[in-house]
Amino acid sequence: MSLAISTGRKTKLTPLVKGRAGMSLAFLLVLPATAVAAPDCSQASAVYADRDGAYELRFTPIYSEAAAANNRFKLKVLKTPIELDGYVMPSDDPERSIGILMFKCPGGDVTGADLDACTVWRGAVYGANAKGEIDNLQPEPAAAAENVFLPGLGPAIRHSQIWGNDKATVAPWDVLAFKGCAK
Repeated sequence: MSLAISTGRKTKLTPLVKGRAGMSLAFLLVLPATAVAAPDCSQASAVYADRDGAYELRFTPIYSEAAAANNRFKLKVLKTPIELDGYVMPSDDPERSIGILMFKCPGGDVTGADLDACTVWRGAVYGANAKGEIDNLQPEPAAAAENVFLPGLGPAIRHSQIWGNDKATVAPWDVLAFKGCAK
């Protein structure tokens, strides 16, 4: 299997696999056909939904230039009272937007063990457009991404404290589509 990735800031997912007859099969990032264009909405106000209608991801402004995070969001498990808190922070070497999603974390001075116990998911956060081009999720003043890609979100939720009876019972797909703009 070979992987063809373009260089530059935006990357198109186009890993190639040679079939038995020598044909190339391209695996594309399949984005929901119902994705709405998001150019008139800032990332800080964007709202996204999973393909099964079980989750809503809503960005909210941070209102602080001193914050280490460049995006804040809530992930709501629809039809339940469960709501998780998330942040996106820039990292270096390599440059990535790294997200963390937490449930019922204690406030004040906390230890690393305390944070680990309430962390449901952490990983890279990408913005994707309808063409399959991905990039690091941009800071909150930028135009909203048409899709948000959170690799491994579904499996992380299935193995967390929010999974089970009277809790989350549908694991979300890792791509959430732009649903609207909270103004």
